[in-house]
Amino acid sequence: ATTFAQDKVQKIDDLLKTYQEYGQFNGTVLVAEKGKVLYKKGHGMANMEWEIPNAPDTKFRIGSVTKQFTAALILQLVEEGKVKLDGRLTDYLTDYRKDTGDKITVHQLLNHTSGIPSYTGLPGFFANESRNPYSVKDFVKKFSSGDLEFEPGSKFNYNNSGYFLLGAIIEKVTGKTYAEVLRERILDPIGMAETGYDMHSPILKKRARGYQKTPNGFVNAPYLDMGLPYAAGSMYSTVEDLYKWDQALYQNKILSAESKKKMFTPGLSNYGYGFDIRDRTIGKTKLKTKMISHGGGINGFNCLFSRAVEQKHLIIVLDNISLGRHHGRITNSILSILNGQPVEAPKKSIGETLYKIANEKGGATAVAEYRRLKSGNAKKFDFSENELNTLGYQLLRADKNKDAIEIFKLNVEMFPKSANPYDSLGEAYLKDGNKQLALKNYKKSLELDPNSASATQAISTIEGKKVKVDSATYDSYAGDYQITPNLVLTVTREGDKLMGQATGQGKVELNPVSETKFTISVINATVTFEKEAGKVTGLTLIQGGQTIKAKKIK
Repeated sequence: ATTFAQDKVQKIDDLLKTYQEYGQFNGTVLVAEKGKVLYKKGHGMANMEWEIPNAPDTKFRIGSVTKQFTAALILQLVEEGKVKLDGRLTDYLTDYRKDTGDKITVHQLLNHTSGIPSYTGLPGFFANESRNPYSVKDFVKKFSSGDLEFEPGSKFNYNNSGYFLLGAIIEKVTGKTYAEVLRERILDPIGMAETGYDMHSPILKKRARGYQKTPNGFVNAPYLDMGLPYAAGSMYSTVEDLYKWDQALYQNKILSAESKKKMFTPGLSNYGYGFDIRDRTIGKTKLKTKMISHGGGINGFNCLFSRAVEQKHLIIVLDNISLGRHHGRITNSILSILNGQPVEAPKKSIGETLYKIANEKGGATAVAEYRRLKSGNAKKFDFSENELNTLGYQLLRADKNKDAIEIFKLNVEMFPKSANPYDSLGEAYLKDGNKQLALKNYKKSLELDPNSASATQAISTIEGKKVKVDSATYDSYAGDYQITPNLVLTVTREGDKLMGQATGQGKVELNPVSETKFTISVINATVTFEKEAGKVTGLTLIQGGQTIKAKKIK
């Protein structure tokens, strides 16, 4: 049995070493099999400037994995009769706005069905606010009290404001800070001494530094005031401490069996209280296992905490280079190894591999290298459409238009049936001043995707067919259109422009391509207004392959 376990450990280690070598992982991983730790090891650097390696006791920010701790604290207060799951938000935060707060229950805050707009989705929030300190009360007032996006309970919409409010409720009910309550009720009883509420100022031993990847290598992640993620995402921890938390969730020390049942019962979009709950397929088999998991992402850090509860397996991935997009694949591969299934090898990014060549030696040299690698190393690299598209835009942003054109031309050659490469090539030609070739490629893109708003818009701009719609027509389009039961598009005329604003979102311009058809290029959508007997009755919205008919309700 020992050799088999060793074999699994070796496979997990080789997998993670490859991800790290390819620049797709940098952090610490712990794997437990049937409740026992099988593997725990750091890869890459906790501090790149001092070359201090990651280790099992390195402290990482865990972002939204904080939510399950907030949910557990609320459930403890429910057990003690201090909070009710069907209690209203205004029962606890008495100065919260009554018109919305009276409708929202604690249960809806826990499972993201409250309808309150999430502050992280507000336009310009990160650019303008993320460095500023706020008190809990002020933050609630300014960022977590927006008009409802939908009727509470009717729809799932992942929501940081909801969990911020749960933190405020915990403070109000206990009379203590969230950090104190967390320490007293969960961290100390379980012995999670290396976990806490993160702040910028305290000296924290073995704290990992957060980084972000750019085409030219890693940079320090931007500063974030940790009072902002608060009960939705401000904790730090280690893989060893999170293993203690996982084990505690199998017992009734922190939460009663009844509370855990509530926590792990999936609601809309398979979400319970602070956890995602769904069946995960094991490798290429038909076998499924119940996975209770949650990810977290915060400036410079990403993590994924996954519990395969039927087998008592646990996979914790903590990284300090903001590359969460690889964590799902890493976790699934480890799950396959634990179940004796073969694993798909990690793939190197062809775009990243070619960036330096394209930047220093030009697009044509990069294209030649692409062809050489594709003929010899097809399995080692990720040759998907998005790889070249990303590389092309990196060159375009650096004003290397001719090199970007070479890369986009190659993408068109590799994916001739896809609309997007032609659209990107059109954009590069246009930036380079070649309207004729830009037009040709935009038209090809539109032929492959007749609903492409960006191609439609670009063609009408290049051809100079500026459509003039009179203000009386614009006035007839003004009003509210019901997109879905909980989403309304409000159309208004502002001078000689037609503007649209969806529930809880910013205003966007509707650009005319005919008297009735408009494009919204920022979201690559088209809108066509419909009339009956000369009266505007509704509109058709086409976006991302979806066609939605919306009635005019006001």
